[in-house]
Amino acid sequence: MDLNEWYEKGLTPDEYIGTLEYHKDGFLGIYEQFTPSEDDRFFQSVKDKNLRVVALAEPWCGHCMLNVPVLLRLAEKTGMSARFLLRDENLDLMDQYLTNEKRVIPIFIFIDENGNEAAKWGPITESTRKFVDEFRKDLPPKEDPGYDEKFKVMVKQVAKSFRENPDFWNNSYDDMRRVLSSV
Repeated sequence: MDLNEWYEKGLTPDEYIGTLEYHKDGFLGIYEQFTPSEDDRFFQSVKDKNLRVVALAEPWCGHCMLNVPVLLRLAEKTGMSARFLLRDENLDLMDQYLTNEKRVIPIFIFIDENGNEAAKWGPITESTRKFVDEFRKDLPPKEDPGYDEKFKVMVKQVAKSFRENPDFWNNSYDDMRRVLSSV
């Protein structure tokens, strides 16, 4: 399948939001609170490129809870249409966008009107990765009997930070803006 076909197969933003359960409140909280800084020249330049975005995401993913609302606000400002593919149901596409040989999400594939990839963003910013790595360094090995419980605690702490700290939202937006400015 080409990227146009993947785009056509995707869920609309409302359909994707309808799949959310665990992270729905955090997702909607970020969406309601985040507003991109005004930059009419940037917004117009993206509009002029007539881009669309294919987003690989999952409703259980904390990084998606953080980044998808930011993407949606960016899409609104630029008139960019977005479609969402659940990673685990679309491994053929996901496997073309691995991060360090892993299926890490979200991945945002920006395509032009002919369906050609214009840019890719994801899965997270460097500052977010460093933040999460600080928590991960204290986890025991996966084989450890206490790993699952400690991992769940870490996920709750990280998700809380993502929900409550606008610096994460702004860093994601700035990085998406950087990528789109280079198209």
